[in-house]
Amino acid sequence: MREFDNQILKKVFCNKCGKEMLVENGMLREGCFEADQIFGYFSQKDGEHHKWDLCEACYDELLRTFQIPASKKEETELI
Repeated sequence: MREFDNQILKKVFCNKCGKEMLVENGMLREGCFEADQIFGYFSQKDGEHHKWDLCEACYDELLRTFQIPASKKEETELI
């Protein structure tokens, strides 16, 4: 969950464990998975917009539950 003040990022909390992640000068300074999904037709959530964040530890815990592993590749340029 993200909190903003005048469009500047102030706080980020992990929606699973509640940990407050490090934000400095409006920039998130640690690993975070951000989900942003708008459900369309043919789902049980038609028209719902879901947004949430996971700290890196909770993200790793979630990945361990997958029957089919997430694909990974190394990126050489980070923004």
